[in-house]
Amino acid sequence: MRFLISSLLWATLISCTSYPKKKGFTPTSPTADHSANPYFSDQTKDYVYKANIKAFNRSFGGIFIVKKVGANHHRIVFTTELGNKIFDFTFKEDLFEVNHVAKELNRKPLLKILKNDFRVLVTETALVEKSFTGNETILNQARVGKQKHFYFNNIGGLQKIIKVKNEKGKVEFIFSEISDDFAKHIQILHQNLDLDITLKAI
Repeated sequence: MRFLISSLLWATLISCTSYPKKKGFTPTSPTADHSANPYFSDQTKDYVYKANIKAFNRSFGGIFIVKKVGANHHRIVFTTELGNKIFDFTFKEDLFEVNHVAKELNRKPLLKILKNDFRVLVTETALVEKSFTGNETILNQARVGKQKHFYFNNIGGLQKIIKVKNEKGKVEFIFSEISDDFAKHIQILHQNLDLDITLKAI
């Protein structure tokens, strides 16, 4: 009985530990007012990727295009390789507009998840609430919408963003093969949810 109580107490303490502390980070003074995501910030570029979206035992492959239309204004279009639209979304300030979505993906819960994921992907600046340091990485805590996110930055730039709930990572955005504020490889990985998105630059 004593062992069981001790184990439960330990589990409770671990669950209450902050996400940065769990990952070995310690508090530091913020180095910037905002945490920046530069990967879709150039209005002169069309960001074109070959994409694979695995969602609830279905797989969708095609071409994923992000276009910055104006300040805080992006358009995201996903088509088959033959050019048929799978979805077409607009993000402008706090507005989210579904211009088109294929019937296979036209489910409110899934659209909400995609909206939240892609809003993080195209949000260029987020107000820093706290900062942490560890392993040659600056970790900035910020919010996209009402959700807590952690931005991992090192000498190579923004490496990943983690959406956190109850001090546990829920969604991971991983940026790699980075050059001149362009991430050639992006993964959006969901924990405890059958939804993963992989983008590879063409």
